[in-house]
Amino acid sequence: MDPIVDVTIPVHTRSRPIARAVSSIVDHTKTPTRVTVVAHNIDASIIRSNLGPLALDQRVRLLELADGIPSPAGPMNLGISQSTAPFISVMGSDDEFEPGAIDSWYSLQQATDASVVITQVRHSRGGRELSPPARPGRSRHMDPVKDRLSYRSAPLGLISRDVFGDLRFAEGLPSGEDLPYVTRLWFSGAGIAFSRRGPGYLVHSDAEDRVTSTPRSIVSDFAFLDYIFGDPLIEAFDSRQRTALAIKLIRVHLFDAIVNRSVLEAWPPGEREALATVARRIIAWADRPERFLSVLDRTLLDGILDGAEPVEQLIGLIRRRWNYRSADVVVPRNPFLAFTRQSPLRTYIGGFFV
Repeated sequence: MDPIVDVTIPVHTRSRPIARAVSSIVDHTKTPTRVTVVAHNIDASIIRSNLGPLALDQRVRLLELADGIPSPAGPMNLGISQSTAPFISVMGSDDEFEPGAIDSWYSLQQATDASVVITQVRHSRGGRELSPPARPGRSRHMDPVKDRLSYRSAPLGLISRDVFGDLRFAEGLPSGEDLPYVTRLWFSGAGIAFSRRGPGYLVHSDAEDRVTSTPRSIVSDFAFLDYIFGDPLIEAFDSRQRTALAIKLIRVHLFDAIVNRSVLEAWPPGEREALATVARRIIAWADRPERFLSVLDRTLLDGILDGAEPVEQLIGLIRRRWNYRSADVVVPRNPFLAFTRQSPLRTYIGGFFV
């Protein structure tokens, strides 16, 4: 039977539990599904051995890609290009789909005629991703601005190949290869549904060699901005769309750059100025997105732009961001903006109901 869903799983080391990832699909899915495992910069015979009996399953296909690039974009794109099913999906080799996940997503797609189905993301050690912080109870006809879809940085779930079959991950980036992809998805105008209940995507944290977790420079970390801001479709965004995307880039990626460098040794000469340059670029692209930041986040952003603020003070502000009971964490400098769509309060409320 021809597959209805094509799932691509890149794997680049022998230590990845690829059999666990694949079995989570073939052993727990009724919807006709094919799994394409891409052996990336590693001998395919090693991955075939790790798959064990699954390598003989007719629903499993093994491809090989040797491009010498430590990025999942190449193997993801290879799997997508070799897909023939109406819907595509992607998975990390150390993660799983919860039992019946694809069946649940496909059922929602059939009920809503959506071109994209976003799934819940849970963690094996407990908890779940609070993204996208959508309008409470909203599960269909999702809006990229009203439902703050940009906060979901990975295309996890189902994607229509008829609508998005030509879309590819950004190659040549050391990280952030999925951000141009999902920005295109969320702001495409296509129907998007959110699977709020039922089985979802399960993230494991037992991998010690994630390709995208290697320490990098600020310039490398934000190279994806060239792809996003240089995209004609994204360049045509209106003010609301630009503001929504820019606020997410500041709150998540800009501030995470500090979280990921929370020791002084991680700040070689020039990195502080590089981070300030990134901040100025994001602000200039949108319509004063800093207005909607909380008092604390605005202080943090000002410290980044200043460049002379001690790193220890920036890290201290980062740690205070999680105290949602504090007014300066949820209220902007202009309190009249506290209940606007992109305000921290509305965003946190949306995340809570996820």
